[in-house]
Amino acid sequence: MFADISHERQQSLLRQRNLFALTSAGLGIALVVAVSLAATRDREVVLLPTLPKQLTVSSAGVEADYLELVTRDAALVLLNRSPEGLDYWMDEILKLADPASYGRLKADLVRIVEEQRGSDVTQAFIIRSMTVDPKGLTSDVTGTLKTFVGAQVIASDERRFRFNWTYRGLRLALSGFSQLPPKETTKEAQ
Repeated sequence: MFADISHERQQSLLRQRNLFALTSAGLGIALVVAVSLAATRDREVVLLPTLPKQLTVSSAGVEADYLELVTRDAALVLLNRSPEGLDYWMDEILKLADPASYGRLKADLVRIVEEQRGSDVTQAFIIRSMTVDPKGLTSDVTGTLKTFVGAQVIASDERRFRFNWTYRGLRLALSGFSQLPPKETTKEAQ
């Protein structure tokens, strides 16, 4: 009688061991398949036609090249505007906005839209130079700001603008912009 109970118990333990071995083997095979898929997975790179080279984004910080390209595009959107496209203009700039600065930026942009809506004043900016500070997350853009009424140029001035950025979770976002005073030009001694 004890032999029957002992035999039954051994058979039960043997079935459990075999089931555990099969489960372990199945999980091992699944792990090998997952690792091989991850290792052979195609690398995806987003290619934009305006980028001269491949860029990577890292949690370690912003590369100067990336900051320069984003600043260039933001400056061209922000500083080129006409009354016909003001709503689109404001929406595109707000897509770049840092959530913490969104309200302040929107208030500034709404003020500009209200001033320009219904007028014939168009603004065009030609970038001449740019300096970026990836550590301080700022960029300064210098260029010529042309103001048109209809088709006639009424002003063409040298201007400097500063863009302030934040970098969180691999996202570079606009936190502010301002016009800077023109750089002082030094005259050489004659």
